[in-house]
Amino acid sequence: MSTTSATKHAAKNEDEADPGPDSEPVGRGGRFGRILRSPLGWTVTGLVGVGLVASVTATGPGPVPVLGAAAAVAVYALVMRRLAGRATPEIARPGALREALLGGGIGLGFILVSLLLISSFGGYSFSWAGKSLLPVVGSAVMVQIGTAVTEELMFRGLFLQGLEQRWGSRIAIVVTAVVFGAAHLGGAGAGLWSALAIALQAGVMLGAAYLWRRSIWFVSGLHFAWNTVQQLAGVPLSGHTPDGLFTVEARGSSLLTGGNFGLEASVVPILLSVLITVPMFVVARRGGSLLPRRRALH
Repeated sequence: MSTTSATKHAAKNEDEADPGPDSEPVGRGGRFGRILRSPLGWTVTGLVGVGLVASVTATGPGPVPVLGAAAAVAVYALVMRRLAGRATPEIARPGALREALLGGGIGLGFILVSLLLISSFGGYSFSWAGKSLLPVVGSAVMVQIGTAVTEELMFRGLFLQGLEQRWGSRIAIVVTAVVFGAAHLGGAGAGLWSALAIALQAGVMLGAAYLWRRSIWFVSGLHFAWNTVQQLAGVPLSGHTPDGLFTVEARGSSLLTGGNFGLEASVVPILLSVLITVPMFVVARRGGSLLPRRRALH
């Protein structure tokens, strides 16, 4: 794996980026203004704003989830520029498609290899569900674009970067991964193992992916491909049975298949995620993208 120009200035985002005259932090006076401008203040404000947009648009009809994702990006940009007082190269439009496609390619490979390995060991068998292709694919794409973008803005854009300012990149990855795993405890078959599995294969991997590329589009592309292929394959997605093109029959050990929770609780993608995460983290570290605790600003 190789870094791009986005990576070269990654660690400088927080302490060297020039937000420009239109990005002056608001609320300079008083305790409330200082709280809003602190990492805790802009992180919480951004999470509430993006979360509200997601809650209203995530399951809407047609293009509503995509429009919600666009609105969430606007909220994120406003919070970062007006409260955090920093530029937002992680959501820059130049190179966005390239980053999204690169992330999508890695996510696609990851999920397809996981499904093939489990199937080859007799864990999954697939049959065509007999549904119309375009409506199912179209709905899955719209919903998963909204999910991927809003979740990555919240977890990697806001939460991880806010924690980086206090405790550095390594602790930020661990904390966001644990919270990301806990956030998926609501599905069928969820438990301590599924939360740990999500934390390791998704939380840590997506965190490392963000530190490598410092691009929301890259991690959103990875997240989108992962969720979309899994949904279309008919495999339970975090404990929720998807409206996919196939129906899947799981056989054998839940350690192999993930049981009712689905693929993400299988040991196979956990092991594969390690093979992906380690190189990304190493490249991020060598490229200077990790923010040590001693460089935290506040």
